[in-house]
Amino acid sequence: MENRKKPIVKLVGQNGNVYNLMAICSKALRDFGQPELAKEMYDKITTTAKSYDEALQIMMDYCEVE
Repeated sequence: MENRKKPIVKLVGQNGNVYNLMAICSKALRDFGQPELAKEMYDKITTTAKSYDEALQIMMDYCEVE
């Protein structure tokens, strides 16, 4: 993704269910004032990710993961 500010999310220690992690990242994007990117990320994960790792990579494209 282009050089833009990303919200910081802490996923370590969270329930590792992909839907839970997507919710955490989506909320962070909405709180960061980027609700359109939250929807874009969700749509990309649910339509293109073929594995858990691919879903995590997409989340990391949208959020800075700690």
